[in-house]
Amino acid sequence: MGEDEDKVAQSKKMIEELVFEERISYDPKHAWAKLEDNEVRIGISDYAQDQLGEVIFVELPSVGDVFERGEVFGQVESIKSVSSLIMPIGGTVTSINEELGDDPELLNHSPYEVWIIKIEPKNSNELELLYTSRQYADYLKTLEE
Repeated sequence: MGEDEDKVAQSKKMIEELVFEERISYDPKHAWAKLEDNEVRIGISDYAQDQLGEVIFVELPSVGDVFERGEVFGQVESIKSVSSLIMPIGGTVTSINEELGDDPELLNHSPYEVWIIKIEPKNSNELELLYTSRQYADYLKTLEE
């Protein structure tokens, strides 16, 4: 690793330092989903924002777009890389977080308060396929090995 890569590696949080919200579900592609009434809010996990570094741009879908579980619905660009946003469950986009257009770094400050999109789920049973906070933390530990 070069000197700059060493600094980046050192700046990443340990798994124990990450925040895991218990009232949401996690996808192994590092998105989260939270059912509220008949909509599901979707965002990125603390792990994802930590790995990305400073977020500088978020590409959002359009309201009305339909996605299946596992499909790419947008991208997050950071000073280090560009990463695809993967749908944790299928559904129709009902709302996008327009604040991210002007202030994408909100994802770095409050990854669980700042949602990216809201969807009307195609099948809310797909939420049962996602990880709990404990399962997600255990999954992340396997990535570090």
